[in-house]
Amino acid sequence: MKVLLTHTPLSREQYYGPRALAALGGLAEVVLHEGDAPLDAAALMAAAQGVDLVVADRATAGPAGIFDPLPQLRAFLRCAVDIRTIDVAAASRAGVLVTQAAPGFVDAVTELALGFMIDLSRGISRATMAYRAGHVPEVRMGRQLSGSRLGIIGYGAIGRNLAALAAALGMEVLVSDPHVTVSDPRVRQVGFETLMAEADVVVCLAAATAETENLIDAAALGRMRRDAVFINLSRGNLVDEAALAAALTEGRIAGAAMDVGRAPDQMPSPDLARLPTVVATPHVGGLTPPAIEAQAFDTVAQVRAILAGEVPRGAVNAESWSRRGR
Repeated sequence: MKVLLTHTPLSREQYYGPRALAALGGLAEVVLHEGDAPLDAAALMAAAQGVDLVVADRATAGPAGIFDPLPQLRAFLRCAVDIRTIDVAAASRAGVLVTQAAPGFVDAVTELALGFMIDLSRGISRATMAYRAGHVPEVRMGRQLSGSRLGIIGYGAIGRNLAALAAALGMEVLVSDPHVTVSDPRVRQVGFETLMAEADVVVCLAAATAETENLIDAAALGRMRRDAVFINLSRGNLVDEAALAAALTEGRIAGAAMDVGRAPDQMPSPDLARLPTVVATPHVGGLTPPAIEAQAFDTVAQVRAILAGEVPRGAVNAESWSRRGR
């Protein structure tokens, strides 16, 4: 059994780790990608010749044209939750299994959300930048999280985690998510428009789908109060970046923080990140050793299940897996 790990050497070190790689090597012969750039479709097909399984990083797409020319390929495993760049329909037609990793980054992203909330509320980055530039920062009144109102868009695992922490801090918590019914008595479920209008801090954690494309547009931002702040920890395509930039530069909202955006590798767009009322990090919400190992070892467990002839946890098209026994 041969497994292609598509991570570049740097990505392999940061997003897979030696322990998971050793565990993967204990199950199968591992073929490593040694180039510095992510594999495009042609390079992926060349690297995957004779390979049974592909374990792909988030930068390596799985387009429609790769599956038929790789007749030995049994499964395409994504070492991430986001599988939007994998053509699942094409994989299914070819009988190739597609999987996604479990979200092992819930605690890590929740902690970053809390850090953003504190930074925006107390001006930590703003004051630090002023001191580093040799200036005395302007003394401004901060916002106390206790007693403030947090609005969470998307009540998945991270949303639930953040809601519990915020409630423990004494925040009033609003949630907008049409796909769930919130039972936590500490949380008030409201419509999207109400959340945008009432929250002091809006945190976007909704899933990236066709329906949520540009969910945070000019109309949504126009409902926010001038002293409210916006945080995006979902995906950049949920935000109309021109509308957000306008709201920030015109002072219609007080600030924003983001770990994601429309730049390569889903990083914040530099033109938006450089605005003085923005706090930004380069898509590192899940970049902690426990979070990375959780997802890497999840793919190891998936490979182990496939070798045992089982449908692994995280499979998204098991009903179409006709190459299962090859």
